[in-house]
Amino acid sequence: GGCRLSSAAAPGAPTSPTSHVEGSSAAPPSSFEVQENFLLIGHKGSYLVEKFLGEGTFGKVAKCKNLSTNKEVAIKIIKNGFDNAGEKELKALIEISKLDADKYNLVKCVDVFRYKSHVCIVFEILDQSLYDFLEDRTFRPLFVQEIRAVAWQLLIALKGLKRINLVHCDIKLDNIMLVNQDSKPFRVKLIDFGLASKTKDIPTGTRLQNICFRAPEVILGLPLDERLDMWTVGYVLALLYTGFFKDKVNCRSFDDLKNMYHDQKKMTEVEQLIDLLKQMLEVDPNKRISPNDALRHPFFILEKKEAKTTKPQEPAAVERTILIKRQKKKKLIFFLLNCICISLSVSIQKDF
Repeated sequence: GGCRLSSAAAPGAPTSPTSHVEGSSAAPPSSFEVQENFLLIGHKGSYLVEKFLGEGTFGKVAKCKNLSTNKEVAIKIIKNGFDNAGEKELKALIEISKLDADKYNLVKCVDVFRYKSHVCIVFEILDQSLYDFLEDRTFRPLFVQEIRAVAWQLLIALKGLKRINLVHCDIKLDNIMLVNQDSKPFRVKLIDFGLASKTKDIPTGTRLQNICFRAPEVILGLPLDERLDMWTVGYVLALLYTGFFKDKVNCRSFDDLKNMYHDQKKMTEVEQLIDLLKQMLEVDPNKRISPNDALRHPFFILEKKEAKTTKPQEPAAVERTILIKRQKKKKLIFFLLNCICISLSVSIQKDF
């Protein structure tokens, strides 16, 4: 069946794809009918498939050229048999179209159509994900001013989603895109709303999020709302601060994190960042900081500008103290798990 939506959309919003079938009837569910150099006919132009950028559970993303405008776009092509996933994402995009996507740092949908048995969703072209960006720099941490720029934009995105009662449910490094690192350093947008849901539509006990980014209330099967997105944004920012380290972590508190930063002159800003992370990674969602309060945190008072391009941090020099060299090798995930376990233990003792 086709993807049919009956929601009232704002002007310029994506709408249901019409049945645009070329050639034979629908292919078997296991097939993928789009290849490089194919021409896809949409509502707002003809799109030449140049190359595939990636593949997920529900579809593939291709870099295409709109031959009507000569502009590059990214098209998510939903795989056969996953129409429900495509429909869910379209419903989320219709809600997002009620916002200014640029103002709220959300990816912009520009066209929706059907090619044979595939739903095709056309987005603005972006640069690379934060995960790929970190991978290119061997997962070394970002500078505090760069983290501030990313944090501000992600919190603005959460603020926008809260306005329309939408929960992303899958925030992670792969779903945060740099817009254009050369011309707009550390300008980011949130992408991939395939798992997004209205707050009222998330059943208690639903298992959401990548397991590494999963909020405590998801793990415990508690009632869920937009606060689970704040947890994952906090986790992302913590990873940007620490980088990915190979050895186990022995940190027992957030305060231990400040010793990992190389520039002692920035210690005030680092302490403010860590304080913000504490409030974003609060185990109890009722005590977790809101987007509005987070945007008023002292971490953002000194600077609300986009960070300037800087070189990646270099590994600790040989002459640095043994303490700093050891801490630079620590891995954040064990630290966060320790924090969760300690906090849950305290909560359980209080309850009983």
